[in-house]
Amino acid sequence: MASATKTETVPLVTDRDGVIRVGKTRVTLDTVIAAFLEGATAEEIAQQYPSLELADVYLVIAHYLRRRDEIDAYLRRRQEESEQIRRENEARFDPTGIRERLATRQTGGSYAR
Repeated sequence: MASATKTETVPLVTDRDGVIRVGKTRVTLDTVIAAFLEGATAEEIAQQYPSLELADVYLVIAHYLRRRDEIDAYLRRRQEESEQIRRENEARFDPTGIRERLATRQTGGSYAR
């Protein structure tokens, strides 16, 4: 019996915004690795995100374990970018009192600024 070895490609795709996604899904590398680091198994991750193939989740986790420093640096950059965007949004749109304003709007009351 002849054995053939097939090399698997890690199903990671960088979108136009520089976000790494798993295969042809909208699930990000950040999401899969965060779940893994929180203790989720590959099976649990695939179950939580039905668009992911179980084999792809295993490939992504293995890729992370082999390139941990590189991927951790990417994840830190993404976290920093996220925090910067949050700060910019909060500077543009003051979140103070938003719950009260929304609740007032829902109940049909008026809200004076």
